[in-house]
Amino acid sequence: MATEGVNIEFTDSGIKRIAEAAWQVNESTENIGARRLHTVLERLMEEISYDASDLSGQNITIDADYVSKHLDALVADEDLSRFIL
Repeated sequence: MATEGVNIEFTDSGIKRIAEAAWQVNESTENIGARRLHTVLERLMEEISYDASDLSGQNITIDADYVSKHLDALVADEDLSRFIL
């Protein structure tokens, strides 16, 4: 995102919540290991990626609250998790 002028910082709590989300989906659907982590990160960063040019000059902190806000509904819905994640 640096090419768009967007600075992204991951907090320890954010990283932990991302790992928990990947683990939860792996437990409730097919366990595909680290590939699930990649997919979770893709989903988490999707909105930022699409809006990066509009976010130029901004700092975005990805903490546990940010991750929960963007992923919890998806992780909780087993049917969506199976097909989307």
